Amino acid sequence: MKQSIRLLSISLLFSTSLTFAQSKDPIVVNIIKEATQNSQLKKLAHELTDGIGPRLVGTPQMKQAHDWAVAKYQSWGINAKNEKWGEWRGWERGVSHIDMVHPRVKSLEGMQLAWSPSTNGKTVTAETIILGNASDSAAFENWLPSVKGKFVLISMNQPTGRPDYNWDEFATKESFEKMKAERTAQSVAWRTRMTNTGLNPRSLALALEKAGAAGIVASSWSAGFGVNKIFSANTTKIPTVDLSLEDYGMLFRLTDSGVNPKISVRADSKELGLVPTFNTIAEIRGTEKPEEYVMLSAHFDSWDGGTGATDNATGTITMLEAMRILKKVYPNPKRTILVGHWGSEEQGLNGSRAFVKDNPEIVKNIQALFNQDNGTGRVVSLSGQGFLNAYDYLGRWLNPVPTEIKSQIETSFPGSPGGGGSDYASFVAAGVPAFSLSSLGWSYGNYTWHTNRDTYDKIVFDDVQNNAILTAILVYMASEDPAKASREKSVLPVNPRTGRPSEWPVERAPTRKGGVN
Repeated sequence: MKQSIRLLSISLLFSTSLTFAQSKDPIVVNIIKEATQNSQLKKLAHELTDGIGPRLVGTPQMKQAHDWAVAKYQSWGINAKNEKWGEWRGWERGVSHIDMVHPRVKSLEGMQLAWSPSTNGKTVTAETIILGNASDSAAFENWLPSVKGKFVLISMNQPTGRPDYNWDEFATKESFEKMKAERTAQSVAWRTRMTNTGLNPRSLALALEKAGAAGIVASSWSAGFGVNKIFSANTTKIPTVDLSLEDYGMLFRLTDSGVNPKISVRADSKELGLVPTFNTIAEIRGTEKPEEYVMLSAHFDSWDGGTGATDNATGTITMLEAMRILKKVYPNPKRTILVGHWGSEEQGLNGSRAFVKDNPEIVKNIQALFNQDNGTGRVVSLSGQGFLNAYDYLGRWLNPVPTEIKSQIETSFPGSPGGGGSDYASFVAAGVPAFSLSSLGWSYGNYTWHTNRDTYDKIVFDDVQNNAILTAILVYMASEDPAKASREKSVLPVNPRTGRPSEWPVERAPTRKGGVN
């Protein structure tokens, strides 16, 4: 039995090699062979997501990740360094523990939000209160004293914890439509309640804090089973925690029905002052045109509800693996190959914008940049980003990519320049042919994007392997191309909102000192 399993494994490995061995170019053949027979993706993902964990800018884990990447590159014989580009509010997450202690005892699923103040080593116990339904800002001011010593529930109680696709599959049409109508009415009413405070989310949090609230409790449901978005706190002295939809809804209903539940919150975290922020840059030096560059690109930071697995450990390990493969099978490239692992993308593309600003000589000589960000899926979309001749050179570079990978990619030329969304946009704004390797969804928006479920188990390694192969081949082809890629821009279409031609995105300055009040 063991012998037959071993033979089957060898057969599958051989068939994989045959499937991808379509090119006559020995470099392409060796890229595919190394990627399929000696993949390091699972090891890299494990070390980054399970070992280091989430990479919130300003945290020790972010610096640990940068140092890990430098050491990993150096172990492969690739020069790498961390380049400081700014400073950020330093903060380290500790233990969050949230329990309902009345009318019964139940541990609640939740966590403090990023940069939330701690409870100073204590457990704070208090009743809950729902954000007041005031008629206007004056009435809200009159209501505010009632929050003193209480945890304030500031999110709408969702009418269902089932995502719409589940209703669509099982509910009657009438029941589904009824639920949606009720949800819409509830959402409108809650928005009105928030508007009538006369405050935006940040000033509301500060007003509750000033009025003596014990803390703020929110629930940012992601419209998927058991999934919440986890972002940052707006308070400066009292803790802000996010609870799962299920537990938040229970607390809300108990509070609304007059039971006056009590919760206990302990939120440990440390303020670390301003800390330096970095990009990790690695290079394989070119032999014929060392002052021209082909770049790989992925943001390194994440939010910290999960471990940042699909946003953006998958993009990160794609670029690490592609660089490892290229160093092994293409150690003497024609042009210099650079990779940028950017810091603070989540707060506004800050790391990549700083690199563009700080390295004009490199930026003006970039042949092309390839960025991957939006999840674990295989690449299925590639836009010319508004560059008039992108069809010509991207077509040449895609030519040797295995059909199994290439046939799934929908291209659009010349496309429109991306003004944001991920780090390629920082370079597009500077006139660099920079391209987003956009992925298949895998329920990214509802289940892993910025959520508490963005963890290792959501990674689809076959798809990530395809992306590493694609990236390595594109970089190789762009490096070898005798011609310099054209930067000529297409005439952009008329903006239907303004009636005038659209304009090319402008370069934006990074936030060099972030997270401070």
